[in-house]
Amino acid sequence: MTACFFTSLRTVASHLRHHVFHSIASPNLLRLALPLLACMLAVSVTANPAFAASSPQKQKGEASYYSDRFQGSLTASGTPFDQQAMTAAHPSLPMGTQVLVTRPDTGQTVKVVINDRGPYVRGRIIDLSKRAARQLGIIKRGVASVMVTVIE
Repeated sequence: MTACFFTSLRTVASHLRHHVFHSIASPNLLRLALPLLACMLAVSVTANPAFAASSPQKQKGEASYYSDRFQGSLTASGTPFDQQAMTAAHPSLPMGTQVLVTRPDTGQTVKVVINDRGPYVRGRIIDLSKRAARQLGIIKRGVASVMVTVIE
């Protein structure tokens, strides 16, 4: 879908450039084309699974965990990353949000605090500290299907 969107956007932009520079009615054409471009962007974003979560309070997807090389690195919240803390990275939840991460296949659950942004791999919805990953039993696997629930 995304590739299709960008291909369509490039095509529309190409036509716009042609008409803007080669048409007397270019201001009118732009007035008509800009809402179309905005609509195409909105459709692309909502159709992309990374942006279209099932609910802001619950999300299903893959969990992974941080590499040891990030130990001590600054997180997006400004605090140093600690593999032994019960923390996680999420692409959009506010910093400080507490979430429950559950493996549906085993029933194992951990409570973590969001203090960083990520993961940046398609299909993954949360990056866990090593301690949280160990409690969920995903150290050897590397990734696991999870449900992330915001704790109110």
